[in-house]
Amino acid sequence: MKFVIVTGMSGAGKSTTLKMLEDIGYFCVDNLPIPLIEKFAELSLSSNSEASKIAVGIDVRTGLSEVGEALERLKERGLLYDILFLDADDQVLVKRFKETRRSHPLVANGRVEDGIRQERELLKYLKSNATYIIDSSHLLTRELKEQIDDIFSKHKNYANMFITVLSFGYKYGIPNDADLVFDVRFLPNPYYIDELKHKTGNDKEVQEFVMNSDKAEEFLAKLSDLLLFLIPNYITEGKTQLVIAVGCTGGKHRSVTLANKVYEKLKACGQYGIRIEHRDIDKDSRK
Repeated sequence: MKFVIVTGMSGAGKSTTLKMLEDIGYFCVDNLPIPLIEKFAELSLSSNSEASKIAVGIDVRTGLSEVGEALERLKERGLLYDILFLDADDQVLVKRFKETRRSHPLVANGRVEDGIRQERELLKYLKSNATYIIDSSHLLTRELKEQIDDIFSKHKNYANMFITVLSFGYKYGIPNDADLVFDVRFLPNPYYIDELKHKTGNDKEVQEFVMNSDKAEEFLAKLSDLLLFLIPNYITEGKTQLVIAVGCTGGKHRSVTLANKVYEKLKACGQYGIRIEHRDIDKDSRK
């Protein structure tokens, strides 16, 4: 029997996540009042229940004042559960509320920012006790689904960290959300090779040109070692998302090549949610 409590910030994807869990065989109930969780869990986990996988959605609409006591009673009775917490950056949440023209459940007639601040305070206990934390700030729906499948269907190890490897061009500015920025403009530039000029770091010929250098291979090895050291320490400190930005002049050749290589290295670890994005690959107008 698998019992999962799905919770998190309003607008972070809780309802979408419950639908995804339903698609992989979970019996899902949303907005269950806190006082009913213990009884529902007991009935669901009993030998008479036909459901083998249960997911319950709770949030600020159900009232959270008694959630700590309710979950402690579940543990005392030997009813095991996991907590999946959906989170996102405040700016992302504000944008989502404005795009959908929804009011925040805590401030129907007030500012969304005030509701988010209050909600974070109310959800502190659940987040600090979460088994899994997924930050949906930069996730596409299919990428969120991949993470849900990895955790609950494929049962992969999950380290509560989602990584975006991002290539960019300095001529278009450093990404505002970058946590780590690496400059690869010291590498040979394919732009000055006629047959490579209009290709990108996604093309084999450009990749071979960029990586056909001791400097490139050494840089990749050192960068990979650094990231594999940093990421577990970030996780220990409670960080749940990381944006690694790799930049060159136009964001089309060298940065794309190295970002792809870093992505492959981290993907091979199999421990983190990870995506690749090439922000400026189509912007370079020097033709």
